[in-house]
Amino acid sequence: MTFLDKNFPLENPDTVLLFEELSLWSAYFGKLLLDHVPLRKGMSVLDVGCGAGFPLFELAQRLDATARLTGIDTWEAAIARANWKKERLLLLPSVEVLLGDAAKMPFPDKSFDLITWNLGINNFDDPAAAVRECHRVLKRDGRLCLTTNLEGHFLEFYSVFEATLRELGLDELLPKLKAQAQHRGTDETVRDLMEDARFSVLKIVRDKFQLRFVNGTALFHHLLTIIGFLPGWRNVVPAEAEAQVFAHLEKKLNEQADWDGELKMTVPMLYVEAVK
Repeated sequence: MTFLDKNFPLENPDTVLLFEELSLWSAYFGKLLLDHVPLRKGMSVLDVGCGAGFPLFELAQRLDATARLTGIDTWEAAIARANWKKERLLLLPSVEVLLGDAAKMPFPDKSFDLITWNLGINNFDDPAAAVRECHRVLKRDGRLCLTTNLEGHFLEFYSVFEATLRELGLDELLPKLKAQAQHRGTDETVRDLMEDARFSVLKIVRDKFQLRFVNGTALFHHLLTIIGFLPGWRNVVPAEAEAQVFAHLEKKLNEQADWDGELKMTVPMLYVEAVK
């Protein structure tokens, strides 16, 4: 079985159990968030795109009994998993997890002091609508604190992907590849997203890390790649050319790893704190 044959549908409840194996990926961004997010007694907190409970449950354990925390996500299996964990963590009744769409939230105006959003903004069909909803449900002077990866994510991979398409005479696919690489946005586009929703940006923190692999084969077979990145990469290439393109791409990545001694993928990170 090749990496192209592996499939982990999100509607399968077992996939959420595998998804938790990706906690290291979320933790890079979660640590950045937790290093800067404001904490105080009596806060009402909303975690957008809470998934199976990170960083929601970590925040719950860092705040005290005066806090009220809510998580919201559209992924039904992840919400079920989060509720399972909540019961076993013996978290306070003031912590709840709900199935719902951040672009149309079931909360009254001015409900929360703090909204956190760890990753995920790139995965929304309409992130601007979700940010506007965050503005609506925040109290005056409430904070929206989010982290995201940026354009430049896996820059090394996209460079080899581009070379692969050129070598195979598939230059007509280069605009699709460029659009796929750039959909994550930049510092400026994230700031514009906040300001268009009438937020004032108070703080921006930039950071980055590298994911290391022994070669391209390891990269392609990693669960993070298969669930998180491979679907987008496959959308660049027509189905009839997929096997050829990815075989060539894997070969070139392996050659690069042999030359360099390993394969490194750079991931730029951004923390943004905005006030209503």
